[in-house]
Amino acid sequence: MTSVFFDPLFLEHQPGLHHPERPERLERIIEVLERNPLPSASLRKPRPATDEQLGYVHTPSYRAHLRALAGQTAELDPDTYISPRSYEASVLAAGAAVNAVEEVMSGKAENAFALVRPPGHHAEANRAMGFCLFNNVAIAAEAALRLGAERVLVHDWDVHHGNGTQHFFYARRDVMYQSVHQYPFYPGTGAADELGSGPGVGYTVNCPFPAGRIDADYGASYHELFLPTAFLFRPDVVLVSAGFDPHRADPLAGMNVTERGFAAMCSMVLQLAKETCGGRLILLLEGGYDLDATAQSVHGCLEVMSGRYDEFPTGASVSGYSAVRRSREALRPYWPQL
Repeated sequence: MTSVFFDPLFLEHQPGLHHPERPERLERIIEVLERNPLPSASLRKPRPATDEQLGYVHTPSYRAHLRALAGQTAELDPDTYISPRSYEASVLAAGAAVNAVEEVMSGKAENAFALVRPPGHHAEANRAMGFCLFNNVAIAAEAALRLGAERVLVHDWDVHHGNGTQHFFYARRDVMYQSVHQYPFYPGTGAADELGSGPGVGYTVNCPFPAGRIDADYGASYHELFLPTAFLFRPDVVLVSAGFDPHRADPLAGMNVTERGFAAMCSMVLQLAKETCGGRLILLLEGGYDLDATAQSVHGCLEVMSGRYDEFPTGASVSGYSAVRRSREALRPYWPQL
């Protein structure tokens, strides 16, 4: 069974007229799921995160700052705005991430998808950034460690690099962070030589792609980089920052991924989870700003989580494969088996 976490409160986060991270993103996803239901997917209502759970990742002063803005409209950075119910929605989004981990780690669900907003992977320990208030996937990773996982894989296929998530775990080896993203692009992080620091060197895996990459290029990154490093890491649970803005229809980026490409990515991480950690896989919604493309891609991933399997097409481009090779070479001193 796949647990799908959603609450109408997520629609109450209103970042402003014409803002791309708008409530209609989730409304369209739910519409598609209602028109094309999946028998093995169970819609669940999440519980809010506790202050302790938020504190796994975010500083006391930052949590107090956001709490004080509850009920107000404010600009947190040039891209990130809140409305009167945004604080409640963001605490519930973080809670949905934790709930998803709890259900999968306990065996109540085979896997889970948290359909949340606001998204999270740009949020730093002490500031909002890039539409994100709390870092949902980092909070989920910390929850998994407290539930007994020794090694957590956080995989990020959003078109923007997850700077916040990378920073939280950059000097650690209990969480491996992997990201495939457009580069150079917002937020400016995620170069191939960003590998971690101190004991965490080699546990940050970035594949920065030039714009225009296709499904087959993403396939090369999984087969040649992400799966080999993940199998060496042997995670106890796999978390995915699932952003659908690499889609070829997305208005904010320049990639050419299709619905089939996202289904293939999901197939790869699900197979990894099955072979390393009993299938424990949790997806958390990040970006994706074309309504139909995002909704159809989410549905495709849920089909995979319910039993479908998709392969990447072959025919990676020269520039795509070159980017994968550079990332492999940067990592090889720390993972000689690559």
